Amino acid sequence: MIRLAPSILSADFARLGEEVRAIETAGADLVHFDVMDNHYVPNLTIGPLVCEAIRPHVKIGIDVHLMVEPVDALIPLFAKAGANIITFHPEASRHVDRTLQLIRDHGCKAGLVFNPATSLSLMDHVMDRLDIVLLMSVNPGFGGQKFIPSTLDKLRAARQRITAHTEAGGQPIWLEVDGGVKVDNIAEIVAAGADTLVAGSAVFGAPDNDGGYRTVMQQLRKNAGKT
Repeated sequence: MIRLAPSILSADFARLGEEVRAIETAGADLVHFDVMDNHYVPNLTIGPLVCEAIRPHVKIGIDVHLMVEPVDALIPLFAKAGANIITFHPEASRHVDRTLQLIRDHGCKAGLVFNPATSLSLMDHVMDRLDIVLLMSVNPGFGGQKFIPSTLDKLRAARQRITAHTEAGGQPIWLEVDGGVKVDNIAEIVAAGADTLVAGSAVFGAPDNDGGYRTVMQQLRKNAGKT
């Protein structure tokens, strides 16, 4: 199963409620919600109040990606605001295992995010706590960047770890990719092992007045199946 998660980082913030309703209507599986603090990453975006504001507008899950340091204080706030998935960068937590459990204790799916230069070995000792692993295919902080090709090998390695874990009786773990996902490269990304795809400018860059969001979402899903 392939899940599409448009990132509202590329949406029109002047009409955010309309935008999230539009992507749900167009077939999105999740709303990807990028939180940046101008500390862990060099940008400042949105917080729990915005998450709470868009929650009534959609029935699909809200996938919150915390690019903040430290992370623990924000987790209960986003869970209360309506997040369904919360992921964070291991470098931003002093106790990764504890932070993962904190997310789960608040009723959300928990996951780790790996930057392009971050080793996957950090996931090995917390596999039983993971619901999702997110690989950044760009350096975090800004939308509209180009996909880093070496992410494909890293995806294959992450998929091998996840497959070994589940075959040994472990829980399912989603494998998500964020950054530079487009119509013309989604097939090779899925072939490398991804099952959840974040797309920002690829979706929100399409004109919606002629059904553009639906058209590009259908094209992404169609090409994802060409593996």
